[in-house]
Amino acid sequence: MSRQVFCQHLKKDAEGLDFQLYPGELGKRIYDNISKEAFAEWQKKQTMLINEKKLNMMAPTDRKFLEEQMEAFLFDGVEPSIEGYVPPPK
Repeated sequence: MSRQVFCQHLKKDAEGLDFQLYPGELGKRIYDNISKEAFAEWQKKQTMLINEKKLNMMAPTDRKFLEEQMEAFLFDGVEPSIEGYVPPPK
């Protein structure tokens, strides 16, 4: 049986993540409040951000930038700025 959460990103009950995918307090918050569907959406945006902005995941400043973008996307509904990308209408 899958774990259900009220997804703060999608604003509905949905299947929760199987385990905590991100470390620390933010990771716990994501595990408790974000669905698999919303996290998969984020992973697509994350890939686009890394490629578009040529982020180096070994650089602490780039990791911090990506974490801030993730938190804003998942919890505040802020679309990351990706040049040339237009999000689909909801």
